[in-house]
Amino acid sequence: MSRTRTALLAAMALVAGATGTAFAVDPGGAEVAAVPCTVDYKIQNQWSTGFTAAVTVTNNSAAKSSWSLKWSYAGNQKVTSGWNAKLSQSGAAVTAANESYNAQLANGGSVSFGFQGSYSGSNAIPATFTLDGVTCNVDSGGPGGPTDPPDPGGPANRVNNPYDGAKVYVNPEWSEKAAAEPGGSRVSNQPTGVWLDRTAAVNGAGGKMGLRAHLDEALRQKGSGELVVQLVIYNLPGRDCSALASNGELGPTEIDRYKTEYIDPIKTILADSKYSSLRIVTTVEIDSLPNLVTNTGSRPTAVPQCDVMKANGNYVKGVGYALNKLGDVPNVYNYVDAGHHGWIGWDDNFGPTATIMKEAATAEGATVNDVHGFITNTANYSALKEDNFTINDTVAGKSVRESKWLDWNRYVDELSYAQAFRNQLVSSGFNSNIGMLIDTSRNGWGGTARPTGPGATTSVDTYVDGGRYDRRFNGGNWCNQSGAGLGERPQAAPAAGIDAYVWMKPPGESDGASKAIPNDEGKGFDRMCDPTYTGNPRNNHNMSGALADAPLSGHWFSAQFRQLMQNAYPPLS
Repeated sequence: MSRTRTALLAAMALVAGATGTAFAVDPGGAEVAAVPCTVDYKIQNQWSTGFTAAVTVTNNSAAKSSWSLKWSYAGNQKVTSGWNAKLSQSGAAVTAANESYNAQLANGGSVSFGFQGSYSGSNAIPATFTLDGVTCNVDSGGPGGPTDPPDPGGPANRVNNPYDGAKVYVNPEWSEKAAAEPGGSRVSNQPTGVWLDRTAAVNGAGGKMGLRAHLDEALRQKGSGELVVQLVIYNLPGRDCSALASNGELGPTEIDRYKTEYIDPIKTILADSKYSSLRIVTTVEIDSLPNLVTNTGSRPTAVPQCDVMKANGNYVKGVGYALNKLGDVPNVYNYVDAGHHGWIGWDDNFGPTATIMKEAATAEGATVNDVHGFITNTANYSALKEDNFTINDTVAGKSVRESKWLDWNRYVDELSYAQAFRNQLVSSGFNSNIGMLIDTSRNGWGGTARPTGPGATTSVDTYVDGGRYDRRFNGGNWCNQSGAGLGERPQAAPAAGIDAYVWMKPPGESDGASKAIPNDEGKGFDRMCDPTYTGNPRNNHNMSGALADAPLSGHWFSAQFRQLMQNAYPPLS
């Protein structure tokens, strides 16, 4: 529930302290003084003892090289934290001053910031704002404002790490399949992601639970504590542009269908107050934005379909729209997919990928505040931690970066990559408190073939290949990998900068069919899932390493699940 008063009404009165007064005409024809500045103060989210607010200041006077906005509260409100401004409070008086990066405020220009606060009793909108000592008008509203009563039973405040102190939803459909496998009961109670990989999945397709059914079950599992529900948002137009076959239902130009038929219905369901007590984590559009960096232009890895998606902007628009709409729901935590180290870890991919993510996070009305964090290794196999060599090792006079496996990559494993990429994202303009998730569902690489120490020092290749846990032919291989095992079990806050290890990809669900299978799910045959395929530039022309006899993506693959249990690391007891 949200309502705003228009700035026009306030602009129809002469504001005290205005200098160089200009004049406008109101709808009735009367000449009125234009205000020197306007303030849009919205309460975005309110609960019993706290709230979050968004403030936009528009300067209608001479350009400024710095600015300071001040207001006073009539009640017991207290600013506790903020972003995009330096906020301080003395008694009831609050001051918001510019950061170094948003100090310039042109004539007609606007600047936005936000904050979190606490309150008791009422939470009235401040009556007066001053910009550098000059009084502005107020465009106010939102829950708790003068035109709206507070929302009863409002959603809980976003926490820094949604996984802290919370259980995580166990998908009963996946759990039943896992438990039916020999030994599967050892992991069938683990939480996994719910994949919304086509429009029909939102309401339920093929006899499977829809989104509301999962959320209703999550409420049952929640009990009196906190519970996280993990959703994968995966249906962009022109999806998987670097794949060797179409894997999505929407064509490259169908951005409007993506918005109205897919994202909007998801947002409507998630915004239902019935589910406001859940912590809803979204993984937003895996395997999308990095393609615009690595698989376009004159690169050997370029694919015409990715050039199309870069040119039409629909990946950027789609991700921005999803972040904006889903980010409006106060108990939703958006995590954007950030590829994996075997894709983004090279110098010419690393910075540009963070830049394109910032572009998407500020498209279609989204802001960086709609991004709670990022997730790496989603549905992939990159080892969490390689213990037998480091990026700084030298063998036979050569850096390990010169090995065929690393091929000048700067990261040897997923943990080091996720932590470094987090820093890059902050440097690119994302909030400093963003957290990372790492999908460890299938990156254990245990079993009898797991190395117990470094490889021979004959060459950098014998050293790296003999010691690496990740036993793929190439780090670009992604489909139903032979020899893979379950990785670290889901856990909160396992390492610095990491919000959680998660099983976002449900182990045992196929990555894709190993041969063409007619279907009505929009899932084509990608030869990277064919065990006889000899590769392409994106996996450096290596064998695919895929298991044979795999079903369509998302369908249960019993042989794969049994292999994952057998090769689990840490081992299953």
